[in-house]
Amino acid sequence: MTATIEPTIIKEHLPSASARLSLAPTSSGPGLLDGAWWPRSRDLLREIPTLTGVLDACWGRITRVTVNPAHWPVIPRKVPVAGHTVHVGWFADEQDPNKVILLSYTVGRLDLLVIPPETEPAAAARLMAAATVPGGIRTASGLMADEAMSHDAAEARGREEGWETDGGAAAAAGAAIGILSSALRR
Repeated sequence: MTATIEPTIIKEHLPSASARLSLAPTSSGPGLLDGAWWPRSRDLLREIPTLTGVLDACWGRITRVTVNPAHWPVIPRKVPVAGHTVHVGWFADEQDPNKVILLSYTVGRLDLLVIPPETEPAAAARLMAAATVPGGIRTASGLMADEAMSHDAAEARGREEGWETDGGAAAAAGAAIGILSSALRR
C-alpha cells in the first residue's frame, strides 16, 4: 500500500531551526528570570517543539508552558513534541506579557524572557545577556522597557549626529545670518 502525504502538512509539523536560547548559570543565585528565548515566529505550535527539544535534553521533560496572550495570536491547548505532549495555558493579567513559564515534573520551573521575533540581532543579544545575569532583579517587561529606551536614545543620537554632519548648528546659524543680512540691506 502507498500513502501520499501533502508536502504542506509535512512542512507544518517540522520544527523551525534550532532554538535561540540563553540560560543563566545553574550555580547562580535565584533571580526573577532564568534566561531568555528568542523565537523565530509567534506560532506556538512551531516554536514550542524547538524550545522543549533543547530543554528536555538538558533540564528535564517540559510538560506545561504558560504564556500571556498579548503577543501570541493563537494559543493551542496542547502541542505535540518528540514523545510527549506539552500542555499550554495562558494568563492575561497574572503573567508578564514578555515572559514564558516552563514547567517540568523533574526539575521545577523556568521563567524566560521572550524576545519578540522581529527584534534586531544586536538588541536580542543585549536582552539575552541581561536576562541571564545571576540573581537578576529586572522583570521581563522591565528589560524590554530598558531596551526600548536605549533604542530610542540611540536613534536620537543618530539623528543629532546626522544633523551635525549635514552642517547642523553652523549651517543653521549661517542661514540665519544670511537672512538677517538680506533683511538689513533692504
